[in-house]
Amino acid sequence: MPAESRRLSTLLGLLFGLAGMGSSSAAVALPLLADDFGISVGGATWTISLYALMLAVTTAVYGRVSDLVGVRIPLLVGLGLMTGGALVAALAPTYPVLLVARLLQGAGAAAVPTLGIAVLSARYSGSVRGLALGRLAATAAAVSCLGPLVGGAVEHAFGWRAVMALPILGALVLPLIWRSLTGEGTGASLDVVGAVLVAATSAGLVLLVQSPSTGVLVAVTGAFLILLGTPTVAWWVRRKPHGFLPLGVVRNAAVVRSAVAASAIPASWFALLIGVPAVLVGDGWEAWQVGLLLVPSAVVALFVPRFAGPLIERIGPAAAIGYATAGASIALLLAALGAHLVSAPVLGLVVAVVTVIFGLGQPALSVAVGDAVESEERGVALGVATLLFLVGGSVGSAVVGGLGDVVGLPWSLAVLAALPLLGLVVLAPLLRRTGVPA
Repeated sequence: MPAESRRLSTLLGLLFGLAGMGSSSAAVALPLLADDFGISVGGATWTISLYALMLAVTTAVYGRVSDLVGVRIPLLVGLGLMTGGALVAALAPTYPVLLVARLLQGAGAAAVPTLGIAVLSARYSGSVRGLALGRLAATAAAVSCLGPLVGGAVEHAFGWRAVMALPILGALVLPLIWRSLTGEGTGASLDVVGAVLVAATSAGLVLLVQSPSTGVLVAVTGAFLILLGTPTVAWWVRRKPHGFLPLGVVRNAAVVRSAVAASAIPASWFALLIGVPAVLVGDGWEAWQVGLLLVPSAVVALFVPRFAGPLIERIGPAAAIGYATAGASIALLLAALGAHLVSAPVLGLVVAVVTVIFGLGQPALSVAVGDAVESEERGVALGVATLLFLVGGSVGSAVVGGLGDVVGLPWSLAVLAALPLLGLVVLAPLLRRTGVPA
């Protein structure tokens, strides 16, 4: 792997990881945050779910904008929003202000995964691209795995508000990658209406999933947004075939099936980010001790690129996504058992396994999408795929936050284990096409 691509992919992975730390570090602070504002831990989970939701629904916006104006401006704007949101979250006087700040922070952090993947996909090809994407995912996963430890240590020393400010560190990486970013685009306009419709429909799904712990009004609102938004989005895509969701990308089976199936991977990741700290802190662990348990996962993540890239190239991205998705289902069932037994070794092992799964599945999705579309649509296609991918993350956190208060964390993790199986059903035609048993 050339030194330049290794350096760039590592720095982009570091930036991705710092954006992800907005969830992983904040998760260990939820109990204290909840006490401070006088709410339940399930209610405090909204700070993760809303962050993940905005991370998801604005990814496609950045992908489309990068096609139009290049990568530099949207990445600069995104990091500005992420930094500003983190600062407001750290200073939030009330819980509603904190939620707004987390929305803003998530909207900014969304620039990082989409644009980082777009940069590597545009600059490299073949095995070098696979290795670069694998290194990005592995570095991001390693940094995110360190989030609970860093968050726990910072929370222990300075309180939960300092934890919310950690993503500000991402601004320090930008000068190191600035010269590798492009500033050219097509100059076309952005379909704002389409972006709003997609965002509202995605929000409806997360609201509905998390409603068991937040009441009927949230459930009704979520159902309304889904029932109204789904046909409206479909109508708008037909009316604006080159808009926010290009008809050519939406009708591309490889893009859509790969992204829907792969969405189970961040769902398991975000679920464990919330579930593992909740179980162990409830058993008397300190936040920093939870973080220490997850350090091996960060070490494991650093070695994933050594086999992920070559494996994707050898078996193909669809098969890699299939194996990763099946592994996510098994991992969630093991996590449910570990949560039931309050077994720290089992929970720590599961997080390490999901780290490997993430390090394989995320670059496999990027390769699948990059191979399935023309170069001029790559940015928006990656944005759409990343949207579906990260919506899975918000659904994962919402399931744990919503069902956890009602049926308990072990059962919520067990229920979530069905999502990867549904993903395999969606992926089955691609697997058969590539000769992999479905």
